[in-house]
Order: sequence, then C-alpha cells, then structure tokens
Amino acid sequence: MYTSAFLLASAAALLSQTTLAAPTGYQQPLEDRTAPAAEYPYRNDPYDRKHDTYADDVQPLPVRNGRGTSVLGPVNPERDRQNPDLVRPPSTDHGILPNLRWSFSDSHIRIEENGWTRQTTVRELSASKEIAGVNMRLGPGVIRELHWHKEAEWAYVLEGKVRVTALDTDGGSFMDDLEKGDLWYFPSGHPHSLQGLGDNGTEFLLVFDDGAFSEDSTFLLNEWLEHTPKAVVAENFRLPPEIFENIAEKDRYIFQGSIPDSIDREKPKAFKRSKHQFTHHMLETPAKEGSGGKARIVDSKNFPISKTIAAGHLDIQPGAMREMHWHPNADEWSFFISGRARVTIFAAEGNARTFDYMAGDVGVVPRNMGHFIENLSDDEPLEVLELFRADEFQDFSLFQWMGETPQRLVKDHLFQHDPKSGDKFVKMVESAEKDVIKSQYEKSPGLEKDDL
Repeated sequence: MYTSAFLLASAAALLSQTTLAAPTGYQQPLEDRTAPAAEYPYRNDPYDRKHDTYADDVQPLPVRNGRGTSVLGPVNPERDRQNPDLVRPPSTDHGILPNLRWSFSDSHIRIEENGWTRQTTVRELSASKEIAGVNMRLGPGVIRELHWHKEAEWAYVLEGKVRVTALDTDGGSFMDDLEKGDLWYFPSGHPHSLQGLGDNGTEFLLVFDDGAFSEDSTFLLNEWLEHTPKAVVAENFRLPPEIFENIAEKDRYIFQGSIPDSIDREKPKAFKRSKHQFTHHMLETPAKEGSGGKARIVDSKNFPISKTIAAGHLDIQPGAMREMHWHPNADEWSFFISGRARVTIFAAEGNARTFDYMAGDVGVVPRNMGHFIENLSDDEPLEVLELFRADEFQDFSLFQWMGETPQRLVKDHLFQHDPKSGDKFVKMVESAEKDVIKSQYEKSPGLEKDDL
C-alpha cells in the first residue's frame, strides 16, 4: 500500500513535468498570444455591429471596448470563426438563455444503400420542442421504403429530383415529380414513398410537427408484413402462404430500386386521382418584396392540405436583414440553406442572446420572442427557411407597431429626454409599412474607422 508521502512526492513530480512541458498544437507562448488583443480589428465597437470573421479570416477574441483579453488555452479556430458572437457577444446580450442553435454537421448520419439520413430533434437541440428536422439523401432510383407515421411530414427539395407517391383516406392516389425548391406535405397517417430521380438523385429537408419525432419510429411496410403471421398475410391478399416466404428482408428503409419510368406509364390500373394536392412549387409562389430581399409564404391559405406546418422562404440580400419581429402562434424553426447570419433573440426579463448561423444550421426562436435575421456578409446572399407548427404564418413587425401607435405615446416611451431624436424617429416610422427584409442601412459619414 502506498504511503501518503510517496503519493505527495509522485504528484509533485507529475506537476513539475506538466508545467515544464513545451506547448503543443494551437497553444503558443504567452508573448505571442497576447499580441492579437491589441491589434484585434473589432476591439472598438460601441454600436455592436456585425462582424463576418469567417469571411475576413479573423480569429474572434473576447475583446470589446477596452474589456476582455486574448485566449491562452486551446481553441477550435474554425468553429470560433463561424460563431463570432459566441466568442465576443454584443454588449446588449444579457442573462441566461439556452442554446438555440444546432448544425446538421453535428448530427449522427445513418448510412444506407446509396443514401443516408440525419436528424435534428429535441434530443439534439432541447429547444426544438415543436418541430423535428431530417436531412435525407437518395441516389438515382433509391427508394425510401413505403411507410407512414403519426406525425405530419412537410419537406423541401434542396437539390436534384424526387418522385413522391401517396394515398388519401378516400382511396385516391397521388404521384408527382419534384425538383429543387418544391415541397410536399403528407398529413398524419397517410402512406407514402419517395424515390430519387435523374442522374444524381435528390437531397431534401423533412420537417415533422413534433420535436420528439424519430426516424426509427416510422411504420414500415416490410416490418409489418414480417411481424404478421404468414397465414394472415396470405388470407388478406387471397394468395397461398408460400408466396410470402421470400419477401424482402425487414427494415429496408433506404435501398436501391429500379429506375422509374414516367408517371403516366407507372400508374397502376386501379389508379384514382386524389382530390388533394400534396405538393407545391414554393419558389413559384408570389413573393413579398422588401427593400433588401423577398419572402415567399406557404401555409394553409395557398397550400390547403398543410394544416400543421407554415413556412417562409427568405432571400436576404448582402448586408440586409429580416426586420425585427416576433411570432405569436408558434416557435420558429429555421434552416439555413446558404450564406451566414446573425440572430439576436430577446426573451423578456432583460434576457437576450446572439447566435451565428451558416448553411446546414438549425435555429429555434420560441414563440413571442423578439428577433431579427441579419445577413453577416456584405457580398453573399442569405437563403433561409422559416418553419412553424401552425396552419398560418403570423408575425408582428416592430416597425409597423411603432408607426401605428400614436406619436405622442411613442415619444413618451423612447425619447422623453430627447425630443429632437423623437421627432426624427416618428417621422421615419409614419408610413407603418412592413419591410419584411430591409436593405442595408447606409452608415453615416464621419464615423471613425475603429468604430466600424
């Protein structure tokens, strides 16, 4: 048995070795690590402007307006550059808000025959209570097994082409071929299938109206037949039981199928066209034009079957922003298709937190929490899907609210001690028009370079 003296001597020797060991990896000597803080280009920032450290290839530091200093310990520089507002939060951030960001890059991928799938649910992102998302890839001719589930399914085609089939409760059938920018919606319990088309198949985003959804919880055709006595299956289809002895193995899930022919040639003899339209061409939807981009809204008003998912497709120009707003009827579940964004979420009680997003990221904004979506880049556009577990897209515009509130009341709230600024403010908002995506505001001349 070791003595106390021996243990203390061993610990001292280990500490001595550790202290004298040369730095490795990203760690650098102290004199090299402190220099960047003084030269950090965003150290002076009284107005908390956006900083695209990823595009500028600048390592963000926790330094702002005379506070903070450099980082001496190990860091993940790529991840820090992607999330500058986590490393260097705006001075307006306050309090404690949970994580409201997740990247599909951090989700487990299930690899199948010429396809794959990964999901973001409440298990990956605890705030994702109302919606779950699945990113799926099917190669040419690859089939997502005939199935159904208790949750409704909404989907957006990210790339390629896909064929969808479905059956309604009246026995009506539906078939359609979709491509990038199209979407589909299958109500709860409706059986359906998906198959990749063309030379490269398809990739799409699936959205389910329950954050606890799991891809493993779907009802699969092959599994049902396997777990039903063969005599019963034979009786159901009026065939001898031996017909089903060599039925395909269970849990086919995603598998290579034969290349499909045209819809007209593949329609079965008993095909009866459904009275429901399960698909929609989202990018052909008339857009709401803003000064800095456009928004296309798809909900039950223009896509009647979509009773539980409402969506907005945003094109935000370089430097522009989705105006300050909130949603009264549902949490917002956003998927970032391209570009980079900054979002500050105001949660009442003085709590606010800022997040940065890139392509493939998911963001959640709980209902009624104020927020905006700002394009971090002054050179690249930003493309975003906003999704809600609701039948209708609803939002309140802060600009519109201020414009339709009596001017005296607004000035008493915001500018009681600065009436000249109050007059300028109410003049600006007097139109009370929603500008769903605002163009980049031209910065006033005379600002010091260090203030930018």
